[in-house]
Amino acid sequence: MNLDVDGKKVPITNPEKLLWPNLGIRKIDYLRILLELGPYLLPYTQDRLLTAIRYPNGYQGKSFFQKNIPAHSPSWIPTHLWHDNQYIIIRDNAVLAWLGNQAALEFHIPFNSYTQADFPSSLVFDLDPSEGQTFDDVTEVALIIFNDLNTLNINSFVKTSGASGLQLYIPVGGKYDYNTARKINEFFAHYFGQKYPEKITIERSVGKRGRKLYFDYLQMWQGKTIICPYSPRATEYASVAAPLEWNELKKGIHPKDITLLNIGTRLKSKGDLFAPLLNGGKNTDLDFILKHLS
Repeated sequence: MNLDVDGKKVPITNPEKLLWPNLGIRKIDYLRILLELGPYLLPYTQDRLLTAIRYPNGYQGKSFFQKNIPAHSPSWIPTHLWHDNQYIIIRDNAVLAWLGNQAALEFHIPFNSYTQADFPSSLVFDLDPSEGQTFDDVTEVALIIFNDLNTLNINSFVKTSGASGLQLYIPVGGKYDYNTARKINEFFAHYFGQKYPEKITIERSVGKRGRKLYFDYLQMWQGKTIICPYSPRATEYASVAAPLEWNELKKGIHPKDITLLNIGTRLKSKGDLFAPLLNGGKNTDLDFILKHLS
């Protein structure tokens, strides 16, 4: 069968195939939800090189990363060549639906647009729980960091990874190159690690972290990726990497609470909570930190 999306015919194979058997989500259901997500997800993918993770036999099956566009793909799919890989660019719902038919269940993007390859659009702190920690531990640290950033008049936004962690964004509008952004991120990592040594670690060795939250400042780098806002995740509860309100964290929201089955209702109610990252209205000047470092 073919699906007419944005004037393009998207071939659909095995529409009744269960991608989340435990939840009864078939491929055709997944495509419908992706098209609902399109207006919210596309602004974050339209200028980013896509790394998709495909699960041909559903979220419990084997998966593989896809950077290069497959051979014999439709000619209307936009791509961009970078480091010998012909990356797909998700610019419209037709591309999104085509990827959904390929059982791409996760969409990962770089920290920069391909037109500004050396400049991340936001600084990002990746907060990952260590063994034995719960999401409540992640929430506690995220709120501590949020409050401290507020005292410095630094705007910050938060989203779930869709799995076990949280990701904090400080929009900077591509002002700093990766080397400079890394210095700022490293400053924050050491600052918070030293201020809250019983809660936060920057230890890269998993076995040496104990029960402290890992503040990953190294992930934000050219060529590395992060889960896209509003991307599905291949979890048993079909979670979505969703931007949050800080008050929701205070009230105890959990990644399991935001899934493919309810994301549409949430978006109709709250809209895109990351919109300020797109319009530049909340960009933060961090030159004062660079002056401190110098």
